[in-house]
Amino acid sequence: MSQDPTSPRWFEQSPAPLQTEPRSQPAKKDLWVRCPGCDQILFRAALAEVMGVCPHCSHHHRWDSLARLDALCDEGSFVRHDRYVAPVDALAFSDGQSYAARLSATQRNLGELDAYVAGSATIQGVAVEIGTFNFRFMGGSMGSVVGELVTRQFERATQLRRPAIVISASGGARMQEGLLSLMQMARTCAALSRLRDVARMPYISVLADPTTGGVAASFAMLGDVIIAEPHALVGFAGPRVIRETIGQELPDGFQTSEYLLEHGMVDMIVPRAELKDTLARLCRHLSPQQ
Repeated sequence: MSQDPTSPRWFEQSPAPLQTEPRSQPAKKDLWVRCPGCDQILFRAALAEVMGVCPHCSHHHRWDSLARLDALCDEGSFVRHDRYVAPVDALAFSDGQSYAARLSATQRNLGELDAYVAGSATIQGVAVEIGTFNFRFMGGSMGSVVGELVTRQFERATQLRRPAIVISASGGARMQEGLLSLMQMARTCAALSRLRDVARMPYISVLADPTTGGVAASFAMLGDVIIAEPHALVGFAGPRVIRETIGQELPDGFQTSEYLLEHGMVDMIVPRAELKDTLARLCRHLSPQQ
């Protein structure tokens, strides 16, 4: 297949199943996790049962994208779209390891083609178009395919007249794709504007830890309602970069959800266990036909 980036379908792949190599037994170190909030050692399986929220200090651990969708969507309602859209190394980029090799290794390890999962679902009976980033896939970075999937999600929501929900957890634009990744900031925002102007439907943005870079500088901060998880890192550049650039100490809690709420950058902070109810309520209130 040609990998000509000028072709409108240059990243399409044939729907062949991913070949992964599941472990017969998990390594012992994978069974336990140390909570960064309270230093408690937690049994990973038990943590998953409480949505990745520490039972001792309520720290919200980074969460698997599919588990998040399972928790938010009504049982059996999620229909995934664009499962086999995959990135290619259009720029032959290498930073000590080729981008193609890095992609291949990550895809085999995670069983996913890229860092975004999107589909149609219902949340407490409300039909929505919903998608979430997978931070484990190259830091949830947004390249051409992630931008394409987000754009298609907004376009489906426009066509079907449904609310759109994006849960962001991303380090920003994917540097290995250069300008092709930066273009996605404009593409996704253009599709979002059509959702509002043509369909008059709401877009709800959920900010998980972390939401930074080109994702934070585009659709993540353009929600009709912007929800953040507790203590999530949200900003364009990280606090260390800003501190070193301006040569000044930053305020306590800078770029956390709580700091942004205090300064009017997000609308609410919602614990993970309450997010499904909150999303359903907002979609009903903001959607004309709901």
